[in-house]
Amino acid sequence: MKKMELLAPAGNPEKLKLAFLYGADAAYLGGTSFSLRAFSDNFTPEQIKEAVEYAHSLGKKIYVTVNIFPSDEDFQYLPDYLRYLESIDVDAVLIADPGIFRLCREVAPNLSIHVSTQANTTNWSAVRFWKECGAERVVLAREVPLRDVKDIYEKTHMELEGFVHGAMCISYSGRCLLSNYFTQDRDSNHGECVQCCRFKYSLVEEKRPGEYFPVMEDERGTYIMNSKDMCLIGHLPALYEAGLSSLKVEGRMKSLHYVATVIKTYREAMDAYEADPEHFSVRAEWLEELEKISHRPYTTGFYFGRPDENDQVYAKSSNVQTHDFIGLVKSYDEESGRACIEQRNFFKVGQDVEFLMPHGPVVHMTVTELTDGDGKPVEAARHAQETVYLKTEVPLEPYAMMRRKSK
Repeated sequence: MKKMELLAPAGNPEKLKLAFLYGADAAYLGGTSFSLRAFSDNFTPEQIKEAVEYAHSLGKKIYVTVNIFPSDEDFQYLPDYLRYLESIDVDAVLIADPGIFRLCREVAPNLSIHVSTQANTTNWSAVRFWKECGAERVVLAREVPLRDVKDIYEKTHMELEGFVHGAMCISYSGRCLLSNYFTQDRDSNHGECVQCCRFKYSLVEEKRPGEYFPVMEDERGTYIMNSKDMCLIGHLPALYEAGLSSLKVEGRMKSLHYVATVIKTYREAMDAYEADPEHFSVRAEWLEELEKISHRPYTTGFYFGRPDENDQVYAKSSNVQTHDFIGLVKSYDEESGRACIEQRNFFKVGQDVEFLMPHGPVVHMTVTELTDGDGKPVEAARHAQETVYLKTEVPLEPYAMMRRKSK
């Protein structure tokens, strides 16, 4: 069976390291310019170079997003940026705009191009067009049903990438002007989206200024554009059979916990399917893991038909989760049986916790003993990112995620 690529989001160098540690084959990231996630930490040019070197040392790949919709002034700096990405051996750039595509072919001819989902590619003819232009992969629009994915692959034999997990956008393939309208200076198509689709909206009658009425009968108002999140963990066989080459996880602005949990869960599921597709079934623990991260209720998006009102969340825009991320394991000393923990949320002696490990099953335990850096006992980890030491009989891997059930 052809091995599928698992593609992870990397909002900063720490998330990149975790993505690879927890099982990603490749990661996509943005520089400090020309990327559609201006408010993630992003990577400086030197950090991109370091990311490429790190990925290649592991036999993995780095794709860099250059997927803004540019104005003329952007072309003053784009040529040198594209030449730089080519010089450091970036595995591919993600481009949506034909002007940037043309420029890339001219100034960085050896740089592989993947067509971004922002290009709204929804049919085989458009995929063939991009192939003829020299693209090596097309990231299909989220609006493409799975039956069309299969047809597109059979008619083009092009590498196809599809989103399988994460936030959905109310606008077609993410092309949105609402940020510009509401904020004047926040252009969603230059990476500065304020997520207006998550706002609470009410109706104002023309002759009654200042009087607001819920669009639906609900005392909390309504979130008419708030979509559920995508989750395809239960449909891996169909994704493989459709001809996709890469399964993409959304979330460059999401947390370390999100990246680690989602990537490890899909890694385990994909490995299980590839090892024995005939007897593959979705495990309950995979579904439970994906409930532990911050998310909106899940949907399969457009893959199996057009979404309806059941795919929107009208009552609220906040996320749900069953567990809180409370600490990150930095190291483990076998001789003393102590793990060095960087606190990410309050926890204390006596609490039941668990650890999501980069490899192997989740470890459950009760916190029985904590000490500070001087070895003095402490009752709790109270301060943001303070270092404490946890006594444990079970060895813990560096970068394991420490969690407890949400209240």
